[in-house]
Amino acid sequence: MIRKIVKINEEKCNGCGLCVNACIEGAIELVNGKAKLVSEEYCDGLGNCLPVCPTGAIEIVEAEAKPFNEKAVEERLEQKKQREQFSCMCPGSQEKIIERNNTDTASEEKNQKVKETKEELSELVNWPVQLNLINPYAKFFDNSHILIAADCVAYAYASFHRDFMKGKVTIIGCPKLDNIEYYYEKILEIIQNHNIKSITVVKMEVPCCNGIASIVKKAMLQAQKILPYQEVTITTDGGIKE
Repeated sequence: MIRKIVKINEEKCNGCGLCVNACIEGAIELVNGKAKLVSEEYCDGLGNCLPVCPTGAIEIVEAEAKPFNEKAVEERLEQKKQREQFSCMCPGSQEKIIERNNTDTASEEKNQKVKETKEELSELVNWPVQLNLINPYAKFFDNSHILIAADCVAYAYASFHRDFMKGKVTIIGCPKLDNIEYYYEKILEIIQNHNIKSITVVKMEVPCCNGIASIVKKAMLQAQKILPYQEVTITTDGGIKE
């Protein structure tokens, strides 16, 4: 049949993944760093993905295509939901608060030893850290400053613990390889259900990393909580982008 359907220009696509987040039917996925329409049956042709595309790579065209299949979409979304629930059953997702006390004598001695060996102390105060595993109702979010970082940041920036993690609850994730809509929903729940003092987002300079900052801002707006917010971009050679 001839109907309206999404068409994606791969040459214009920068792989940011924002269209994946916008498509509630799950018709678009990132494949080899480019947005792809995974099935004509999943696309309703309404174009929710159009306004979020920063490069104009998406358009709605009239073309011969399979009819929109609402039942197939429901089955796909249910399978996706089950996969996400299963991922949270991992024993490593057990909530844990890690006490860090840098004022007592023992800590001072440890700090001195660290200086002598040119090592650095861990500043991690919560477990888990991976957003897929984190419980959005975890107690460590109460009255906390939150650091939301792209996975690659800790490998690119040498002093990540000292300069960014200290005194903050740390959350990590990859906006390109993971389900960014699921990330958005979790961050929204965290903001809505806790007294968050501030949010710091640290991302890489690559285009696909912009998605993690976008969903945090979107979640704050949806929750109607405008929190103290800082955004830092790390270059691929390990510096801070001005």
